[in-house]
Amino acid sequence: METIIQLNKENIEKGHICCAISDKKCKESYELKKQWLANEFEHGYKFYRLDARAKVFIEYCDAEKAWVPIDAPNHLFIGCMWVAGKYKGNGYAKALLKKAEDEAKEQGKDGLVTIVGTKKFHFMNDTKWLSRQGFEDVERLPYGFSLLVKSFNKNAKQPTFKKSVATGECENKDGLTVYFTNRCPFSEYHVTNSLVEVVKKRNINLEVVKFETKEEAQKSPTPATIFSLFYNGKFITTDISVCMDSRFDKIIEKEMKK
Repeated sequence: METIIQLNKENIEKGHICCAISDKKCKESYELKKQWLANEFEHGYKFYRLDARAKVFIEYCDAEKAWVPIDAPNHLFIGCMWVAGKYKGNGYAKALLKKAEDEAKEQGKDGLVTIVGTKKFHFMNDTKWLSRQGFEDVERLPYGFSLLVKSFNKNAKQPTFKKSVATGECENKDGLTVYFTNRCPFSEYHVTNSLVEVVKKRNINLEVVKFETKEEAQKSPTPATIFSLFYNGKFITTDISVCMDSRFDKIIEKEMKK
């Protein structure tokens, strides 16, 4: 097994962050993700990855400081966790998860918490795999999201979603509304370039909402603050490929039939 290293303010400038290694068109978005990480490192955010040119990494932080709408006092929140390609099936996912679990226990946390889809959602962690690692579904939203917890203290207060995400609806009821952050190196480019062009061609109204602070993200109407698309006020998808002209109509039509 290859070495797992930690990125920090000292080495992030020269080190890669896994996701967009070969996607040159997202270079500016990639740098914005690095800036976001550097800022969050000041607040205890952790990013571990394989010491290789690979998509093998985990991100986590105190749940109180996470850019998501949850209430999970004294838990660690797991953001993105990804093991791709030839590295699957070699124990890397368990090794990365153990980093978070060991740190949580060292800090006296009550458990780990993460947001997933009740089915497989894009840009969200693997629900079935996490369940096999001891995570339990503690709250489920009717439009497809679940809150998973691996508890170390059965007497602790159970994490919950914030009320802002209860309905799966947003304020704008006219056309498309997209919510995103720089938590992902693809979001900025595809929202501000690809999606803008796609909706312009189709003469659809578009409202773009970028969460610039943790406080804004924690009041989000969607648990998926990396990228979420709404149509006429109702949640549609977390699939960022909907921003691409070749995928937009297919995804929108499929979601609208549900």
